[in-house]
Amino acid sequence: MATIRSRKRKDGTIGYTAQIRLFRDGVQVYQEAQTFDRKAAAQAWARRRESELAVPGAIERAGRMGVTLGDMITRYLDEHRQDMDIGRTKRATLEAVARTPFGQLLEQEITAQVIVDYARWRMSPEGGQVKAQTVGNDLAHIGAVLAIARVAWGYAVDRSAITDARLVLRRLGHGLKNAERERRPTPDELDRLLKYFQGILDYRPASINMLKVVGFALYSTRRQAEITRILWDDLDPPNQRILVRDMKNPGQKIGNHVWCHLPDEAWQILHSMPRVAAEIFPYGEQSISASFARACKFCGIDGLTFHDLRHEGVSRLFEMDWDIPRVASVSGHRNWNSMRRYTHLKGRGDPYAGWAWLPVIIASPVRISLSRPLPSG
Repeated sequence: MATIRSRKRKDGTIGYTAQIRLFRDGVQVYQEAQTFDRKAAAQAWARRRESELAVPGAIERAGRMGVTLGDMITRYLDEHRQDMDIGRTKRATLEAVARTPFGQLLEQEITAQVIVDYARWRMSPEGGQVKAQTVGNDLAHIGAVLAIARVAWGYAVDRSAITDARLVLRRLGHGLKNAERERRPTPDELDRLLKYFQGILDYRPASINMLKVVGFALYSTRRQAEITRILWDDLDPPNQRILVRDMKNPGQKIGNHVWCHLPDEAWQILHSMPRVAAEIFPYGEQSISASFARACKFCGIDGLTFHDLRHEGVSRLFEMDWDIPRVASVSGHRNWNSMRRYTHLKGRGDPYAGWAWLPVIIASPVRISLSRPLPSG
């Protein structure tokens, strides 16, 4: 049976320590303890752990030293480096988590309470004073590691720790979901950006042709990484569509290949690219990102991201009175709830009808040298 002891902390609050001791033939074979802010939480944990330890082999598994969260993160990143690209942001986030005190916790110590403590620390000045939405992203990435660690690697991870921690944080008033963006580029902003990119190409013709990349992103609604992965072999000319490989999806990324229709303008831009490599846009994702960010800074455009071009493209289709299935055939969205965030309509009709930049984008010459890294604009 577990024992619950209370003690007064230095800050005056009361902590409740639940201690479990198991004996065989009068000899203690296992001991475990956790401290909680509430007595009811300590009692609930003790009941759950006693039930888990009653399973054959559970004591032996719990008694081993175990691995740290940082160890699990390292293994996760090593294995996924071979299997798939999990994204720079996710990788950087996990590597940062592994370096924190939270990353040094053993598998048995990763409870909902310590996850809540980590989240609150991240939102404090000592932890970087990040927004709750950033903490939500942290927990999503950590949860992905813990899910695999428990099922695939057999580590003693509490399957409900992340879920319970999220529930507690929401009740404490911390909204962990990303705020929906309403940002769309204005005609003036696009005009300034494209003039900037045109000037770069005049000066350095072998630079990334960001005119075509931006135009294609806007008309096709494709994400930055997706654009760089499209192959000439992925085209379906009779149906004017492309195969978008590994499309981003909350439940699946690798192997989530989706056929997407290309509007006429995107199809024209695509076919204005020279066929010199397997990829239609043989540029690096990071180079495109750097070029776009640098252009926004130079042009004095605040708060605009490359992904906002997708927002603009999806919203444009709705403004043209396309219905949901038809828009989804272009964007690749599977449900209305996820598509809804991109639709902040400004009017009716095609806002890009007769857009002067389209013929300029299509006619813009492309010079690609595959013998050296492609320079960014």
